[in-house]
Amino acid sequence: MRARDLGLAWGELPPGARNAITDVPGIRVGHRTRVEGAAIRTGVTAILPHGGNIFREKLPAAIHVVNGFGKSAGLMQVEELGEIETPILLTNTFGVPACAEAIIRHAIAGEPRIGRETSTVNPVVMECNDGHLNDIQALAVTREDAEAAIAAAGEAMESGAVGAGTGMSCYGLKGGIGTASRRLSIDGETFHLGALVLANFGRPGDLRLPDGRRIDPRADRGLGAPPERGSVIVVLATDVPVEGRQLRRVAARAGAGIAWTGSFWGHGSGDIALAFGTAHRLPHEPEAAFLPPRRALSESRIDLLFRAAAEATAEAVMDALAAAGPMEGFAGHRRGALRDLLSAP
Repeated sequence: MRARDLGLAWGELPPGARNAITDVPGIRVGHRTRVEGAAIRTGVTAILPHGGNIFREKLPAAIHVVNGFGKSAGLMQVEELGEIETPILLTNTFGVPACAEAIIRHAIAGEPRIGRETSTVNPVVMECNDGHLNDIQALAVTREDAEAAIAAAGEAMESGAVGAGTGMSCYGLKGGIGTASRRLSIDGETFHLGALVLANFGRPGDLRLPDGRRIDPRADRGLGAPPERGSVIVVLATDVPVEGRQLRRVAARAGAGIAWTGSFWGHGSGDIALAFGTAHRLPHEPEAAFLPPRRALSESRIDLLFRAAAEATAEAVMDALAAAGPMEGFAGHRRGALRDLLSAP
């Protein structure tokens, strides 16, 4: 089930054909889901930015940290150099080292000179804490799980309690992986901006639907809302020709989409957005000292990308909630599903 199946479309811009980040040509997404026994509810999600050798053909990228309570890997170099050179992996907090190793080995397999005859590689892994439904101390995520997620990547992708989203919670409900896209027309050319979120944030009772309704899964039990301790990772991608500086501005607008759904980014929340562009590839070993000129969107037209980023982010959060069914996990903890609340009399 997708967000639009529940009437949870957000904004004014039209979606792409899949209404997914994979509407941006060349992007593929894969999941590895781990549901085992009563306590393991976790996994890995892989985003492959293009179908070639990403280390040798890097892409411009930027990071925006809304609230930095997080344990991700690789973000410092993305911030400094403005590029990504590996697949992007999402997982739980304690799965970051295993995923980083998988990315490093994946890169070395494609370029055996890494770390010896050329530079080392910067693995990008981002995380949320799935410890409410998953026994995070079990360290269940392995390098093989990350490799399987990369191998499974394709244009068709699932949402909800899959991959890294398997054990995640959102606004007191079952959260997970969500995605959405926007189709953009600029001077007669068609482009896309897509969002993928790992939704694991928000206090129960704070969720706002696109029509303004407030949803509180605890209201019928008379329970107060706990502090905000969750996280959300947003990955934005576009084929609009843009500069790295512009990508940083686009990434910041993910915060607007998160806020539209009801979040205020609490002290213990790790809210991070990464944006990358696919229109230009950056060679690892340029043939000349100066790179050729590249097209870039005029700043006077960038509001269209800002709106697309906010709308796609907000709808991707709805998508994660719509697609995820109820789940019971570690220590008997349980999360209900948004779709069940909306269908209740």
